[in-house]
Amino acid sequence: MTEVAAQLPRVLIVDDSRMVRASLSKQIRDKFDVREEADGEAGWQALLLDPTVEVVISDIGMPRLDGFGLLQRIRGSRLSRINSLPVLIISGEDEDEARTKAQTLGATDFITKGTPRVELIARIEALVKLAQTRRELEESREQLVRRNRGDVSVMVVQVDHYDELCTNFGHSVGQLIHRKLSKLLSAKVRKEDTIAHLAEGQFAVISPSADLDACGAFALRLRRAIETIVMTYKEHRIRVSLTIGLASAHGDPNLSLEELLQLAASRVSEGTMLGGNRVVSEAGEVTPDNVGRFSRLAVSLDHALTQIRSGSKEEARKRLREIVYTMMPLMEFIDSEFHVGLPLAELAEKAQITALDLHTATATASQWSGTQWRG
Repeated sequence: MTEVAAQLPRVLIVDDSRMVRASLSKQIRDKFDVREEADGEAGWQALLLDPTVEVVISDIGMPRLDGFGLLQRIRGSRLSRINSLPVLIISGEDEDEARTKAQTLGATDFITKGTPRVELIARIEALVKLAQTRRELEESREQLVRRNRGDVSVMVVQVDHYDELCTNFGHSVGQLIHRKLSKLLSAKVRKEDTIAHLAEGQFAVISPSADLDACGAFALRLRRAIETIVMTYKEHRIRVSLTIGLASAHGDPNLSLEELLQLAASRVSEGTMLGGNRVVSEAGEVTPDNVGRFSRLAVSLDHALTQIRSGSKEEARKRLREIVYTMMPLMEFIDSEFHVGLPLAELAEKAQITALDLHTATATASQWSGTQWRG
């Protein structure tokens, strides 16, 4: 048992109520190795002495040092392993003022003590994955990039007017939108990507082996997908839009993950100031007209095969040119290995793909290796 527990991610629970600590621990102990402390000061000392803690869950009202004070110490620490820790503030009441203050001080997430077990575990797991990704990138970033044969890019995804939605329709509606976006992201990202909750209505997607063009194309598809969702609350119809900021380590291998997140977040702010419902990168707003050519054309071959097998050939036919483009590097490789004389030039001509297109596809194929985003 001890060996199994030691392999689980360690979560520090800081709360002055023994019953609350016991309840939280009971809910999550099958997934996490739990350490408990009774106040903020004890929690702070635990963090200084225990480098294995990956996530902090803290109450607000506590003796000696409250949750806000503990959060300030964590974010102000000179130790990078401490100041970058994900902190989940947990409160007995759903108070907007407390939530706003926690976010201002740098809380990663905020939930109430009545949050269902499934959601609580999902949020902690997302924070653990964020902490592990940060540590891996910071400790051996060059090896990670080399292993993934490409860049590391970050998207910060923000629900437009999230606070206003919560004020007008209640925080339960805001949380529902938050969960819908979380499920949508989980369904569309690649298996090697990391999704992290940064705040209510805000997520980060950390993507190895993905450049800004690819991120921009994915962000545009994500924005279109969320626009199709219409929620009904009483007599109101609620439409949701996203502003997405992009940042990439391309050209500057010294950029840390924290710096990439800050850059992407600053571009979300730029997009919000321009009215929201935008995708913004270092070059300005990303649109279908200026996103990279390869990203515009690339398609999911798995999706195309599923359409064909299910009898929806017309849908695949509509994107036949893009399918040929995406498959061309693979077919060139097959032809070079088996020397069967595939009529690639004739196929490219039929699909109206230029030599420049083929050069771009071949040069980029080794980076992607069949791992296109879904959707």
